[in-house]
Amino acid sequence: MPQETNPQSGSLQRASVPNPLALIAEVTHRCPLHCVYCSNPLELAGTKAELSTGEWTSVFQQSGKLGMLHAHFTGGEPLARTDLTELIAAASAAGLYTNLITSGIGLNESRLQTLVSAGLDHIQISFQDSREEAANWIAGAKAHAHKIELSRAIRRHKVDRNEIDEKKTGGKNLAFTVNLVVHRQNLDHLEDMIAFIEQLSPERIEIAHTQYYGWALANRAALLPTRAQLEKAVAIVAAAEKRLAGRIRIDSVVPDYYAKYPKACMGGWGRRLMLINPSGKVLPCHAAEVLPGLSFENVREKTLAWIWQESPSFRRFRGEDWMPEPCRSCDRRTEDFGGCRCQAFLLTTDATATDPACSLAPSHGIVESAVREANASAASTRPIAASSFVQLQKQTAGLWSYRTNPE
Repeated sequence: MPQETNPQSGSLQRASVPNPLALIAEVTHRCPLHCVYCSNPLELAGTKAELSTGEWTSVFQQSGKLGMLHAHFTGGEPLARTDLTELIAAASAAGLYTNLITSGIGLNESRLQTLVSAGLDHIQISFQDSREEAANWIAGAKAHAHKIELSRAIRRHKVDRNEIDEKKTGGKNLAFTVNLVVHRQNLDHLEDMIAFIEQLSPERIEIAHTQYYGWALANRAALLPTRAQLEKAVAIVAAAEKRLAGRIRIDSVVPDYYAKYPKACMGGWGRRLMLINPSGKVLPCHAAEVLPGLSFENVREKTLAWIWQESPSFRRFRGEDWMPEPCRSCDRRTEDFGGCRCQAFLLTTDATATDPACSLAPSHGIVESAVREANASAASTRPIAASSFVQLQKQTAGLWSYRTNPE
């Protein structure tokens, strides 16, 4: 059982911070897809190290007591866990709104109904493209057709207020989001992709520009869009927002390599969210383990309350004391908190540096160089079909590396 430490003991007394709003539960790193833009770490947690059903149940109970509102089930592919129904039931029993972020592989209508009955509130399905050949090429797996059929099954769980089938749905209206990760290889089809997703009738479309961590950073040259692609995409999204207003909500953010200022990553280090990886490490964000010199606590050894309030890892980049110039005197320091610590380290080898995505950063030239390279060559490559994943890896080796699975 995790051990509680008295937060008032010795010289460690500190002003408390508001409790986290949400838990990101990376229940496994196993995944049937091999997406080239995956932000999972290159070193993935092995199956044998994964938290047990009971350990995750304890995590959800602690999360509820901390006042968290949401539990986002992600991975890897959460459906790879045979106990996912039990995990969702435990999170729901703890008072958490449950959101399943999934590729859809491993889910059929029967299992979907079981998950809904267990307490699933929201499901988010990812799509790689509107064209089957391109989608399968990006994912490194033949998954597109199944995603379409699954999306239709999800819509059958959208309850008509005048025709609620209590036996089938338990009165639950399953919310549905479609996530579309966009980048150099598919932005030219954005208008077609939005029209395709519209036919699936989600409540929300998330147009997520690739974030350059993990596998995506390794494949950045093949994924970073051109400025012309981005400008056209912004116009397409604006037109779609206007056309779909009142029917489908669209969320989209400009990629930070092209932004003037950096994003407030995860709402700020240790300010809003906790992420727990498959082996139980508690992180401020999904990429935090790349940072040298930080030791992250495990839920098998410490409580979430102690980790949030007292752990050196969560306190490391809170506040402003750690900030260098120009962040320390910048009027935006309470908005973007100096940008992303992981991106700063990955691009400069200094986790305390101003995020190079910021136009004011001394190291902004690193990002400018990447953008120049992206705009100096042809925007996209023709999709490649292959009879096997191994063959696909060989044929695309000069373009990108596919995400692999943990042992």
